[in-house]
Amino acid sequence: MAAKSKATPTLDRRKVVSALLKDRGGLLVVAGLGAPAWDATHAGDHPLTFPLWGGMGGAAAIGLGLALAQPKRPVLVITGDGEMLMGLGTLATIGIRRPRNLSIVVLDNEHYGETGMQPSHTRFGVDLAAIARACGFPVASVLATLPEAQRVRSRVHRMEGPLFAQVKVAPDKLPLVLPPRDGAQLKNRFREALLGPAAHHQR
Repeated sequence: MAAKSKATPTLDRRKVVSALLKDRGGLLVVAGLGAPAWDATHAGDHPLTFPLWGGMGGAAAIGLGLALAQPKRPVLVITGDGEMLMGLGTLATIGIRRPRNLSIVVLDNEHYGETGMQPSHTRFGVDLAAIARACGFPVASVLATLPEAQRVRSRVHRMEGPLFAQVKVAPDKLPLVLPPRDGAQLKNRFREALLGPAAHHQR
């Protein structure tokens, strides 16, 4: 029988995300689809946050591309365990490219929250942080306390990556706080906030 997770998920995911995004300055954020996007919006909708409405499994890949394109800016990917399980191959690419400005935080509630709260693989012992370390991440850990998560924020801004943090959060059903739904609008406002008004007219 598969072993269950050793760290009981108990943290309030929105407190974790609010701590990560406090005084964010010019931090570039990619928020994985579903609850991470709602959590990032709850902390404050921001033009330099790119919430995903689709493309499950793509958050880390988008973050990697952004980090490589903007090497002087800190990039934070906030995503869930189910979404990260679908994009494990990206961890290997990140481990090879090693962008120092990229951090990935997985909010691990050990469930597939967007499809009915079925237990995810992390519920049965899959250690995403260990996978990240095996892929070459110099910093990868499982966090179970809010002070640990708060310390990640400093490392994100110091660009000590690539960094991977698997944060154990409670599988609570929280009120939805939705970002704008228009994908083109989200893309354009992110480009303009990052590159300036002229970027809106560039092809």
